[in-house]
Amino acid sequence: MKMGVVFPQTEIEADPLAVRDYAQAVEALGFKHMHAYDHVMGANPDRPGGWTGTYSCHDPFFEPFCLFSYLAGITRTIEFVSGILILPQRQTALVAKQAASLDVLSNGRLRFGIGIGWNEVEYITLGENFHNRGKRSEEQVSLLRLLWTQPLVTFEGKWHSIPDAGINPLPVQRPIPIWFGGYDDKVLRRMAKLGDGWILSSRTIEQTLPQLEKLTSYLAEAGRDRSSFGIEPRLNMSQIGPEGWDQFLHTWEKLGATHLNVNTMGCGYQTASAHIEAVRRFALFTGLS
Repeated sequence: MKMGVVFPQTEIEADPLAVRDYAQAVEALGFKHMHAYDHVMGANPDRPGGWTGTYSCHDPFFEPFCLFSYLAGITRTIEFVSGILILPQRQTALVAKQAASLDVLSNGRLRFGIGIGWNEVEYITLGENFHNRGKRSEEQVSLLRLLWTQPLVTFEGKWHSIPDAGINPLPVQRPIPIWFGGYDDKVLRRMAKLGDGWILSSRTIEQTLPQLEKLTSYLAEAGRDRSSFGIEPRLNMSQIGPEGWDQFLHTWEKLGATHLNVNTMGCGYQTASAHIEAVRRFALFTGLS
């Protein structure tokens, strides 16, 4: 399994030097990739009707394309993963352009993780329809692959129209890999048909096994080989201590995981140095460093 980390979006200083130090440290420790969560807007928890979402306006988030473009110039090998970017709340052609530019500037180090999200406030704010986001994302994925592989695209879909135009430069990877997040049955069917891999989040192995079995059957229905499809579980340090790391890794190896990411958020760390020390312990444990 390729080992990576989750960039501690909500628990790191809003300081370019802290962000630099974290990225360069995890790369030096031998981690192969870095995930970044995505939220454009945070709702006010004191708004009329209240707020029960996971994040609010009090939680800081660097925008993933901006974050990774900054890091592309000060790292050399680490892969950048949007883990995950809420695709349907964004304009598809603009996303294609941003992702292609990042892929060029990082010399092909982008893995594009997508999802449909849960925060209707963001969709309202960004002027996109929350209620058709799942089906719309399917058309977006198809269009993204065309825009990343063809200099000129003529496309007429249900939600998109391109009259013989294209992006320039095209990405290094043609197309950029698209991985999916999510657990809903519709999402599993969608990723089996359209995706290159599955990014898991905070569920336990026991909770995930039924979805993994469904995904395997949906891949077979789509005529796809399970061994060619990426699987990336997440080890949340706030839920699994060092005594459980070995079992977690071995279990996922047996289940065919191709990647793994380590999340240090939720453990009480509030600085880049504290998160670096946490991932350093994991790197020493696994023999990365």
